[in-house]
Amino acid sequence: MRSPARTIIQLILVIGLCFISMEALAGTSPPDPGGDPSGGGPPVGGGAPIGNGTFILISASLVYIFYKLQKFRKKIKEIEE
Repeated sequence: MRSPARTIIQLILVIGLCFISMEALAGTSPPDPGGDPSGGGPPVGGGAPIGNGTFILISASLVYIFYKLQKFRKKIKEIEE
């Protein structure tokens, strides 16, 4: 059977760890999104060029396709020899 002192110490440790972890993991408030909703100033969220992302994605996929085709052709040549 456990002694009452041991149970109290364990309870204090668990409660203390809960408070310490909540304090350590607490985040800061989010930054100001910027932009003036009434007009004037930059748009909310900034001026990120979303259209360039599509070009980068298509370029990367084409490079990957050509890489895989080259690897596939090498494999076919090795099988034929």
